[in-house]
Amino acid sequence: MSRKLCAILLLASLLAIMPLTAINAQDATETAMPMTPIESVCLVTDVGKVNDGTFNQYAYEGMKKAADEFGLKNKFIETQAQTDYANNIDTCVNEGFQAIVTVGFLIADATHAAAEANPNIYFVGVDQFFGDRPLPNLVGIQYREDQAGFLVGAMAALMTKSGTVGGVYGIDIPPVVKYRNGFEQGAKYINPDIKTLGVYISSFTSPDLGASAAEQFIGEGADVIFGAGGPTGSGGIKYAAQAGTLVIGVDQDEYVTTFGNGETSGADKLITSAMKRVDNGVYLMIQALVNGEGWPTASDNSTFVLTVNNDGIGFAPAHDADVPQDVEDKVTAILEGLKDGSIETGVDPVSGQLLSEEMMTPEMTATAEATPAS
Repeated sequence: MSRKLCAILLLASLLAIMPLTAINAQDATETAMPMTPIESVCLVTDVGKVNDGTFNQYAYEGMKKAADEFGLKNKFIETQAQTDYANNIDTCVNEGFQAIVTVGFLIADATHAAAEANPNIYFVGVDQFFGDRPLPNLVGIQYREDQAGFLVGAMAALMTKSGTVGGVYGIDIPPVVKYRNGFEQGAKYINPDIKTLGVYISSFTSPDLGASAAEQFIGEGADVIFGAGGPTGSGGIKYAAQAGTLVIGVDQDEYVTTFGNGETSGADKLITSAMKRVDNGVYLMIQALVNGEGWPTASDNSTFVLTVNNDGIGFAPAHDADVPQDVEDKVTAILEGLKDGSIETGVDPVSGQLLSEEMMTPEMTATAEATPAS
């Protein structure tokens, strides 16, 4: 791919998201759609549970915080299979809830269909994009997972001794692809010659498959494992940590969830987690409804984006793991570089695909020389 075409693609992606990052639920713009204040909210998970330690739980916590703070009638429904998406949403509709939060990329079509059929109910879709088919009662929450992946990929490269790191991923949908490509780009930012291993697994709820993948990567020399695939990824990092390998969590701080606030064996091997504040996104969109404020409109792709610039993306502390302070300082410096635009991930912020293998190489080489691995 030519540099000119890459530049055009990058510009198009940035233009698509730039207006969105400026919009927040507390400072509605003049063009935002006015809302009728709500008194109830219902949440439908992706396949999984509200205590699964990853994005379902974070979405639930955001909804519950808003419900408790604003006195909202609330309910959650845990999805058992993808075929249940529409029926679960219909349950919320039929029970009279005024706002419905649905979680996950795969439930997007069912969410859009329900929003179209029920124009007087507000719908919030986590990890969903509706810019190509906007509705006034529908908003998608997007995250720069590539930025989170980039941060922890840099951490992995700074901590590896073997020069090989691995990633256990869930289904290859855009949020997961953004995590993977961001992680691998971040690792190469520190060391262009680092070896990155990775696999997509066709389930978010198979910790045993995650563990098998982690075992294979350890056998291939990986000494840092990133898990980004719900309980599947968590199964991978739990196995690896208990086998004595350094690991990195995702979405929430997995020291608190997967490793039970440090009580679960292997907690001392968790060096960080790629933080994606799903809870903040859900809370802010519900807050906007309660206060009668506006949501992003069709002109803003009906999308609310959380990034490093609005504290929607970050990385968790090392807790019990032995991570040198200078390593944390280097990752923090990269975080600041992502904020001010002096560092780019090289990953499309919507699809997760690499913009170009060439775009990041000179910068990565220069920065790697300036900040050598410990």
